[in-house]
Amino acid sequence: DADEADGNRTRRSRRWTDLPPVRLALAVGLASVVALAAVCGWLGYRAHQSHQAEQLRALLVQVGKQGAVNLTTIDYERADADVQRILDSATGEFYDDFNARSAPFVDVVQKVQSKSVGTVTEAGLESVTGQEGQVLVAVTVTTTNGGAPADQPRYWRMRLTVTQQGEGAKVSKVEFVP
Repeated sequence: DADEADGNRTRRSRRWTDLPPVRLALAVGLASVVALAAVCGWLGYRAHQSHQAEQLRALLVQVGKQGAVNLTTIDYERADADVQRILDSATGEFYDDFNARSAPFVDVVQKVQSKSVGTVTEAGLESVTGQEGQVLVAVTVTTTNGGAPADQPRYWRMRLTVTQQGEGAKVSKVEFVP
């Protein structure tokens, strides 16, 4: 019995380094595969997050640029459609404000027979918080009124707050920047 007890103690006190070489190699190999899979999974997840963040940034800038063009390109002959285009790309506070002022705006544009064309000269993302971004846009606007020759181009800078909504995004606030 004493010999059997000593054998049990010996078996129990074995360490992983006391394993036969094949078992040791198998254990080390398995641990290495698990560690490598964990590192690859983590790196893949981080790459996916980075790709999603880049897509969001590109979407916010693209919608900000289009929003600036929509706001600065108005033709009295199709003012209702131009205003609807602005409203279709708007949400929140900006939508409410612009919708409330759209009828008088259309009346003025039609009365003075105004045509303006906006062209984005530069745009960049100022900041992103969650699913919302601040986009700075520089726009060159050329305007004609009542058939008169075109005015000198005007240069405007706007800060547009763009909010992601589902797969797309819309302009939720517009500020003119001096």
